[in-house]
This record gives sequence, C-alpha cells and structure tokens, in this order.
Amino acid sequence: MQQTTFKITKMDCPSEEQLIRMRLEDVSAIVSLSFNIPERKLIVVHTGNYDMIYNRLEGLQLQTSIMDSIALEHVPEFNSEEQNQRKLLWQVLLINVFFFALESVIGFLYGSMGLMADSLDMLADSIVYGLALFAVGAAMVRKKKIASTAGYLQLILAVLGLLEVIRRFIGFDGMANYQAMIVVSALACVGNGLCLYLLQQSKSKEAHMQASMIFTSNDVIVNLGVILAGVLVYVSQSNVPDLIIGVIVFGIVGRGAYKILNLSK
Repeated sequence: MQQTTFKITKMDCPSEEQLIRMRLEDVSAIVSLSFNIPERKLIVVHTGNYDMIYNRLEGLQLQTSIMDSIALEHVPEFNSEEQNQRKLLWQVLLINVFFFALESVIGFLYGSMGLMADSLDMLADSIVYGLALFAVGAAMVRKKKIASTAGYLQLILAVLGLLEVIRRFIGFDGMANYQAMIVVSALACVGNGLCLYLLQQSKSKEAHMQASMIFTSNDVIVNLGVILAGVLVYVSQSNVPDLIIGVIVFGIVGRGAYKILNLSK
C-alpha cells in the first residue's frame, strides 16, 4: 500500500475537487482520496505505483506535481462524518437555490443585470453542490451527463446575460432599481453568511467542506459588489455601474461553466 501526496497548484474551489474525483473515480488502485484545498494538496492511498494516477491528474492541466510517496503497512482509518456533511450540503444547496430564484425574479422585474448575474452565481454554486450530492453512487457515464448538461446550461445563460448587457450598453432601457439591488443583494449576503456559518460550525477538515467555505466567502464579496453597484447607480443616476458589475459576475459564471464542462470530459 502506498500513500502519495500531490501538489495541485490550480485546485482552489469545489469545481476542481469534483473534477479530480470524477477523473480518478474509475482507477481501481485508489483506496482513498484526501483533499487539502487551502494548501493545494491531494493525498492518495493506493496500491501499486502512482503512474496512472499522476497521468490522470496531469491531463486536467491543473499544474500537478508529486511531493512524496511512502509505503504504508496498513490502510489508515478514516472517521467518516458523511451523514452530517450531506445534511449541511443540502442546507447550503437549498439556500443557494432560494436566492437564485429570488435574485433572478427581482433582477428581471426591476431591470438589474447585477442581480441577474448574481443569481447565476448562486446557480453555479447550486450546480457544484448538487453534483456532489446527486452524483453519489451514480455510474460514471451518468455523472458525466449531469456535468455536461449543467455546464452547457450555465454557459448559455452566461452568454445570454453578456449579450443582454451589450444590448443595454448600446440601447436604452431605463435605470435599474437601485433599492431592489441593495436590498436583495443584502439579503443574499445574509444567506451566504448563513451558509458560511453552517459550514464553519461543522468544524470539518474534509476538503469539500473547506472548499465550500472558500467558495461561499467569494460569494459574499460578489454580493457586496452588487450592493456597491446599487449605491453607484443612485449616486450617478446611471445604469453603467449595474452593467459593469453584470459583466464581471457573468464572466465569473462563464469561468465556472468552463470548469464544470471539464467534468464531462
């Protein structure tokens, strides 16, 4: 039995973790995977040599290198808290789905591209958490289909959003409702704060839980960006701040879609 530690420089969120899990899932030599997102490390307990595992990781182009590989006399025991983690991830998923629906509806009704973009960011999170939950125990082919469908849907929505931003830059559609932007984004910020609190309460050192905390912290920053855009819309009496934050967040969503599409390869 061997334990090999890989350094994966570009592994910084749940998308990369899920991508790696799916890429390695059918490698029968693997006994266990242990992720450390903050330190960009993956510890693999496996039989035989690590060549196949390394080749699979290298194919993801996440800048993978081998830190060390040591022989184990027996397989280490892992204290699984899977049930608690699944419960927390369900709670976080439902919060994200709720705010996706709220922001998309209010953004559409009040003409805010910032809210529409932020709603897609919430959808991106929901897709990541949903993939982790719904794909458990599913066949590899089914997982790839789930990832492919989710990724293309998210990419299409991001592209349509960017096209709408361009149309609004060129044309004139009235000013976004800054009150709606500020209030709804503030509520979304509270929702993400609640997600972060729930994840931190788990005190889990498991990678997908730590990665989820990082992901949710980034979402709080996006929420604050939309709130700032709402303030600037009020101060400037212009739609430009709303459109600019829309472009930024749609770009983030598109990048997330690209990562999810890698899951289906």
